[in-house]
Amino acid sequence: MPKKRQALVEFEDVLGACNAVNYAADNQIYIAGHPAFVNYSTSQKISRPGDSDDSRSVNSVLLFTILNPIYSITTDVLYTICNPCGPVQRIVIFRKNGVQAMVEYPLFDSVQSAQRAKASLNGADIYSGCCTLKIEYAKPTRLNVFKNDQDTWDYTNPNLSGQGDPGSNPNKRQRQPPLLGDHPAEYGGPHGGYHSHYHDEGYGPPPPHYEGRRMGPPVGGHRRGPSRYGPQYGHPPPPPPPPEYGPHAESPVLMVYGLDQSKMNCDRVFNVFCLYGNVEKVKFMKSKPGAAMVEMADGYAVDRAITHLNNNFMFGQKLKVCVSKQPAIMPGQSYGLEDGSSSYKDFSESRNNRFSTPEQAAKNRIQHPSNVLHFFNAPLEVTEENFFEICDELGVKRPSSVKVFSGKSERSSSGLLEWESKSDALETLGFLNHYQMKNPNGPYPYTLKLCFSTAQHAS
Repeated sequence: MPKKRQALVEFEDVLGACNAVNYAADNQIYIAGHPAFVNYSTSQKISRPGDSDDSRSVNSVLLFTILNPIYSITTDVLYTICNPCGPVQRIVIFRKNGVQAMVEYPLFDSVQSAQRAKASLNGADIYSGCCTLKIEYAKPTRLNVFKNDQDTWDYTNPNLSGQGDPGSNPNKRQRQPPLLGDHPAEYGGPHGGYHSHYHDEGYGPPPPHYEGRRMGPPVGGHRRGPSRYGPQYGHPPPPPPPPEYGPHAESPVLMVYGLDQSKMNCDRVFNVFCLYGNVEKVKFMKSKPGAAMVEMADGYAVDRAITHLNNNFMFGQKLKVCVSKQPAIMPGQSYGLEDGSSSYKDFSESRNNRFSTPEQAAKNRIQHPSNVLHFFNAPLEVTEENFFEICDELGVKRPSSVKVFSGKSERSSSGLLEWESKSDALETLGFLNHYQMKNPNGPYPYTLKLCFSTAQHAS
C-alpha cells in the first residue's frame, strides 16, 4: 500500500506472525534504510486483485515460482525434486518474466501428492543459497504438453516427439540417482561457482543470498524454514544438461523500460547489466523513449538480469526488464542520445565483461541491488575524498560512508561504498562502474570495478 507507506505480510500460520511481531518489539527493523514498525493486521489473509476466494484451493497442479534462478531450471531438475513426493504427470516451464513452472500430479490420489509436494518443497532451495521455490496451487486442473524437451514434458507419454534428450525418460530417471553437491557441476570451482566472493579482496565464505537469519540448508539437506523436507526426498538434483541443450530464456535479448534518457546511455546500461552476465550489444529505441534493448551472451544471463533488476528504481522511474521477442539486436540506424553518445554500441569485445571464461565467471557474486557497493581495482592510496570528487564530477550522490580495506593487495585497493538507499547505489553503479581512476605512479589508469555487496553497512 504505497500511499500509506504500509505493507501486509501473510505467514503460513499464526506462529510465524507472532514471531515477527515479537522480534520487531525488541529489534529495530529497517526497510530500504528506513525504520519500520511491525504489528498485527485486522485482515485474515491477503487477497490479490481480481482473484476469487477459491483461487488458491487445493489442486493437483502446482504453480512453482523459482526465485534467484542463477542455475539452469529444466524439466529434468523439477522432475528430480518433485517425483519423490508422488508420480509427476506433466511439467510445463515458462520464462516470460523470470522462471515459473506448473507441475501436475495425478488426480487418482485425491491430490495428496500435490499437497505433500507443496508442504515439503515450498520455501526450499534447489541449490544452496539460490533457486528458491515458492509454490502455490495453480488454477488449471490439467496441463497440455505437445513435446518432450527441457521446458515441457509429459511423463505419461515418454515417446512424445520433441527436441529433448532422446535418452531422457521417467523410467531412466527413476533408476538414476541424483548427484551430490550444492550447485551444478558446470558451475563448479574451488569456491563454489557463482557464489564465490573475491577471496583476494579479503572476503570469507559466501553468506546466504536472502536477507535475514538462515534457518537451515536447502533441498536434499539444505533448506530454509522448519525442516519438513526429510532425507527420503534425496539430494540436490543432477547438473543441468551440457551447453548444447539450450539456454533458459527463449531469446538472449532483453527489453528494458523506464530508463531516464537524460542520464542513461549505452555504457551506463552496460555498467549495470554486466553484473549478471556478458553484455553483447545495447540499443536505445527512438520510437520508445526510455526503452532499450540489451543483448546478453546467453539465456542464463537473461534470467539473472530479470530476476535481480526488474521492478527496481533508477532516477525515480521503475525499471521493467523482460525477454524480447527479437532473437538478436540488429545495429540498424543509430541516433544521438541527449549526451551526444550513440544510441547503439557493441560490447562483445569489451574487456569489462566478467563472464568470458569459467574462471572469470566463478569469481562473480550474483546479488540483488542493495545500498552497499563493493569496489575493487582502485588505486592503492584511494581515499574517501577521491570518491566524493568523482561523484560530484559525474553528478551522482556521494556515498554516505566509505570503507577502504587495508593490506588486501599490493597492486590495488578495495572496499565498500554505502548510500542511503538502494536506488542511489544502483544509479551510481551505472555512472561509476569502470570509471578510469588516475594512477599516481604510472601512465595507465585504474579501471574501477563495482558490484553489489551483501554487507548491510560500509562501516
